[in-house]
Amino acid sequence: MRRKGRAIATVAILLILGAIGIAWLNPRLTHHIESDHFRAELAKETAKGLHFPSGQYAPIHWTGFLSATSDGFRARNGRKAMKSMDAHGITARFNPLGFFLRRWQLDDVHIRSGEVEIQTYAPTPEPSPAKPWFHIFLPQRVYLKLVESEPADVTWCFRGEKGGFFGTRLVIAPHGRDFNYQASGGTLKMALIPNLQLRDTHLLITKKLLTLYNLDLQPSEDATGNIHAQGTAGTSEDRSVDFNFNFERIPVEEWLPKQWRDHVRGTASGNIRWRGKNPKLESSTGEATLRVDGGRIIELPFLENLAKITNEKALERLTLNDCSFALTWNYPRAEIKNIAIDEKGKFRAEGVIQVERKALSGAIELGVARHLLDWLPKPEEVFPHEHDGYLWTTVHLSGTTDAPQQDLSPRIMEVLKENPGAALGLLLRQFGDWLKNIFDSE
Repeated sequence: MRRKGRAIATVAILLILGAIGIAWLNPRLTHHIESDHFRAELAKETAKGLHFPSGQYAPIHWTGFLSATSDGFRARNGRKAMKSMDAHGITARFNPLGFFLRRWQLDDVHIRSGEVEIQTYAPTPEPSPAKPWFHIFLPQRVYLKLVESEPADVTWCFRGEKGGFFGTRLVIAPHGRDFNYQASGGTLKMALIPNLQLRDTHLLITKKLLTLYNLDLQPSEDATGNIHAQGTAGTSEDRSVDFNFNFERIPVEEWLPKQWRDHVRGTASGNIRWRGKNPKLESSTGEATLRVDGGRIIELPFLENLAKITNEKALERLTLNDCSFALTWNYPRAEIKNIAIDEKGKFRAEGVIQVERKALSGAIELGVARHLLDWLPKPEEVFPHEHDGYLWTTVHLSGTTDAPQQDLSPRIMEVLKENPGAALGLLLRQFGDWLKNIFDSE
């Protein structure tokens, strides 16, 4: 017990002496830390710790016991996960215990705002500049225990455009010589997809692997929908990717081309698995399923014209009771299967579609309610099978994705040619609608 008491007393005395020494040195320490020489050395060590070739701090000001502030830090051409960094309004607290581990340790680094551009990278040896003889007595690197920034932009380049998380709360923590990235809040903006709100994400990038532990997003206009993703991507010699995506209640109109957005409604749910020997589409394989609930197609010119031709107003608007399919792809071939599109009492479509280098093939079994075929003479010649309340025919697909073709229209035209009275009736109906539109416009 006496030895334990002496040890405690010794430690207490050392702490008191250390505090007295720091108080005596504080003016000198303040002058040194605020000097240009210290700022340059700290910038060099910070850049080295973050794997940048160099960096620049704005003037540093000592603000209290072991704490300091700077208006900003900037670095470019990063060798690892961070390609660039631009931080504003930095405050940090020095941890003197880091000296015993031979590092400049900065605890509780807070950034008022900033931008970090990240990248995948191929590991390369980092340069080792010559060191002075007394380097063995100095800290070897800067160690950032925790970095927080709000708001921050975490960006990357995608399809030649700048994308990323904008206005998010970013937390960076060390993982060995690499870093964990966690973010929450803000907006995901990327080419080809609508803006999405970020709930939470956790990402680790090392010299061999990018690991996405979780990515949770939601549509901007609908807080009930969600997208969840996780997976890995190689960052070294192995560049393979393996990602899983799950989504629920995502408004479909936001993901469609602009010319379709006013005509289609519904919410999509499903999952996607994407794999490949590298991130390029040309080496990818995968599977996906999709189901659309509450699907509606409205005010589509094709349907409006079809309704006029058939004299069936019910065809101007489709409300889908079923809309689902599965997709598999092994570039350059893709297959859409288990297709099921149905509006009870009107029609049902089932089948398989194949696409290979834009070449289109496949067959769709199309069933149509008999009353919707009253405009067609002898509908059984085109729709020869009847079951489940529909007349059915097989529609064969061909052509390309840019110019798709099908064999249903030629067969209908053949029937109309054999029945000129029916064809004339359709023509007069179209002519009557045309005259009506002219007089209505006047």
